[in-house]
Amino acid sequence: MGIITLAKTKTMKNLLGIVTAFVLATTLSFGQATKVSVDSVFNKYYEATGGEDLWEGLKSYSMKRSYRSNSSADYDAEVYVSLPDKAMHKAKIILKRNFVYAVKGNEGWLKIPLGSYDKVANYQVKDLSQGEQSTMRLEMYDLLVPFIEYKNRGFVANYVGQETLNGKQVNQVELQSKGARYNLYFDDATGLLVRQKRIIPGEEVVIDYSNYQKSDYGIVYPATAIETNTKDKRAVTVTTSLNVNKPIDQEYFKR
Repeated sequence: MGIITLAKTKTMKNLLGIVTAFVLATTLSFGQATKVSVDSVFNKYYEATGGEDLWEGLKSYSMKRSYRSNSSADYDAEVYVSLPDKAMHKAKIILKRNFVYAVKGNEGWLKIPLGSYDKVANYQVKDLSQGEQSTMRLEMYDLLVPFIEYKNRGFVANYVGQETLNGKQVNQVELQSKGARYNLYFDDATGLLVRQKRIIPGEEVVIDYSNYQKSDYGIVYPATAIETNTKDKRAVTVTTSLNVNKPIDQEYFKR
């Protein structure tokens, strides 16, 4: 065998070795990526925000929220939720008058205040549309995190992969049901949810979370969020205070 042939054979062996090493490294890397489970991402979030025991013990909550975008559409809100009752009361406070949106079980209604704010409120009551009710039934979980009991609620979750968001490495999870899809982005270092993208018929909402605070109950929650939707395309700063498992007057859930 000549020197040229030997050289070619050696070169081919080296090339084959490089290709084999590359394929092996790619396979191992892919295998490691696929080992990340959705529930491990969710569990890391639960641990970072108080622990699974606290989350499993959560039955009801209330919130005071403010929505600010330096416009005439700014308002405050009070929210009361009972998860076992599948009930939610949300009052939008506009010019000192409460516009009440509520769902309980299979019902949903809107209470519109009549008369001036300085008198005892009388309400005109009408049914919410099926679309509005569906959105509120999602929201009673979304205001905390949308993946609570996600399997029991008919959602399927898939791990999408890692990417960089605002200079941070994040894990993206897609959560989907018949009527909604979420893309959730979790800080890889802390486990905290930093962005949520929600897509429902006719609307896409992007929420960036920050300023995590500890509630009296012990759960840690984002006290500040920047919310943008495709309807008005206006960035709204939302500030939140949270109470968990405090007694809630059942009158809030009456039509």
